[in-house]
Amino acid sequence: MIKVEIDSIRVSLMSQDRVVVLKDHDSDRYLPIWIGPFEAEAIRVELQEIEMTRPLTHDLLKSVIVQLGGDLEYVVISELKNDTYYAGLRVKIDGKSIDVDSRPSDAMALAVRLKVPIFVDEAVLEKAAITPEPEITSDPDQIVEARGVYKDSPSEDNEEADLGAFSDFLESLDLDDLEDK
Repeated sequence: MIKVEIDSIRVSLMSQDRVVVLKDHDSDRYLPIWIGPFEAEAIRVELQEIEMTRPLTHDLLKSVIVQLGGDLEYVVISELKNDTYYAGLRVKIDGKSIDVDSRPSDAMALAVRLKVPIFVDEAVLEKAAITPEPEITSDPDQIVEARGVYKDSPSEDNEEADLGAFSDFLESLDLDDLEDK
């Protein structure tokens, strides 16, 4: 099992789906897992330490585990079959460890509430993890953003290049026609 942390929660612009991006602690591997908007919100609320007036479902589950004398040891993303991730909770009660089946999104929401580690099976990472390509630059002092603008030395040329199609559209407008009306 490989320890990971929640790197980010991303929003799809084309749907209501969210992607939780897990990062391998020991390498630059990232594991994207698609989850629903409500589960993403449950994780976000806890990570940002937002106080809720009433407990969410994951808060209820946390309370049940604690009130019954249990201890959530860790959660694990254990398998990937037919594009579906499987996860589990390792709960210790009265000295006995119990494995409980879970959706990955629920396991992560509970893990952040109880401050326990999240693990991913190595086979899952081998199958689905992404390793980003390193940026190619001859000057190691320059940091290149995805759109090609240098963070250390922004210039007007780069700003104009970013406007691209919008600038072309503005130039095509005939503003003289507006004065006549």
